Amino acid sequence: MKIISAIIKPFKLDDVREALADVGVEGMTVSEVKGFGRQKGHTELYRGAEYQVDFLPKVKLEIATQADNMEAIIEAITKAAQTGKIGDGKIFVYDLEHAVRIRTGETDLEAL
Repeated sequence: MKIISAIIKPFKLDDVREALADVGVEGMTVSEVKGFGRQKGHTELYRGAEYQVDFLPKVKLEIATQADNMEAIIEAITKAAQTGKIGDGKIFVYDLEHAVRIRTGETDLEAL
C-alpha cells in the first residue's frame, strides 16, 4: 500500500479531482497549505504598497492506494495539474504499513 501526497496549485484542484475519479480513486484528503519551492514567493502590490509573499497558497492531496494503482494516479495528477510554469507542485510517495477503517474494523487493503 502507498500514500501519494501531491502539492498543487489551488485552481487545479477540480481538474485533478476529475482526473482521479476517471482512474478509479474513490476518496482523498484535501488540505489548504502554504509553502514555497524554487520560486521563493513573489512580490505583490496592495493599495500602492509593495510587499513580499514568502509562502504561496497551495493545495495538498493525500491518497491511500494499493501499490498497483500508484503509477496511474501519479500520471493523472501530473497531467491534470501541469501548467508548464514554475510552482506546478510536487508528488511524493510513501509506504503505508497499516490502515484501519474505524467504523468496521477492516484493515489494510479492505480499509482503503
